[in-house]
Amino acid sequence: DVQLQASGGGLVQTGGSLRLSCATSGFAFDDYAIGWFRQAPGKEREEVACIASSDAKTYYPASAKGRFTISRDNARNTVYLQMNSLKPEDTAIYYCARERVPGGTCPPLEYGYWGQGTLVTVSS
Repeated sequence: DVQLQASGGGLVQTGGSLRLSCATSGFAFDDYAIGWFRQAPGKEREEVACIASSDAKTYYPASAKGRFTISRDNARNTVYLQMNSLKPEDTAIYYCARERVPGGTCPPLEYGYWGQGTLVTVSS
C-alpha cells in the first residue's frame, strides 16, 4: 500500500531552520510528483512546495519562495523540505502528499495520498 511518513518537525526559534522528511513506500517513487502542505490554526491548508517526478522541477508559492527548498532522493524514496529563516507564521502541521496519478504537472491537478503530518512550531 501507498505510505507517506512525514517527520522532522519540532520547536525552533525565529530565524532558525528545520529539515522535514517524507519517507515513502508502496509505489514507483520516481513516477509521481510530491508536494508539501501545511495547515495553521484558523487557516486553510495550503501548498508550500512541489517537486516533479521526471525532471525534479520545483514549484513554490510566493509565501515560501526563497526560504523553502524541496528536494528528492530517489535512492531513498524520500522527499525533503528544507525550511530556513523560519517565522512564527510558519507554525503549522506539515503534510506531504503524492500526486494521484502519474505524469501530471507540478503542482499536479490532484493529490491522492497524504502523510500523517508533523508539527512545526516557531517561537518568537
